[in-house]
Amino acid sequence: MADENDLDSEAGQSGEKRTRQIEAQVVGQFIKDLSFENPNVEKFLSAPSDAPNIKLEINVAAKRIQEELFESAIDFKATAAVKEGTIYHLEIVYAGIFRLKGVPNEMLEPFLVINCPTLIFPFLRRLVADLTREGGYPPLLLDPIDFAQLYMRRKNEMAEAGQKTVN
Repeated sequence: MADENDLDSEAGQSGEKRTRQIEAQVVGQFIKDLSFENPNVEKFLSAPSDAPNIKLEINVAAKRIQEELFESAIDFKATAAVKEGTIYHLEIVYAGIFRLKGVPNEMLEPFLVINCPTLIFPFLRRLVADLTREGGYPPLLLDPIDFAQLYMRRKNEMAEAGQKTVN
């Protein structure tokens, strides 16, 4: 097995640039926090209501646990309501533990808040559908989420907020 110096010298001789290998492993995934509130079930079981207004909120957080271990968590909230009141309120934090090797420091944050949530999102999606169905309502089927777009939007908002405080 060649060490890094050998790879660098091979790259220099052949004229090709060698990239560092990134390794990502899902060590585990789990429900970190869960709440499902069904405050007006008796009101909505007796009479059909209008189509609900569903408000979704999605945030992603990440932290280092050990040298190569990181946690990436999706904080998901959904509230379904009609003019008569709240149908249900769901809050779930679904997290994954990831072992990452070879990720450059400047790429670590984007990797943890884009790639890692993308890997665990299908499991959160299924949980949300199951929980709303078991709550007595049609399952809430989530569309895929573009975590890269969320990350870029958040970065832009932070940059704009920084500019406003400077002015």
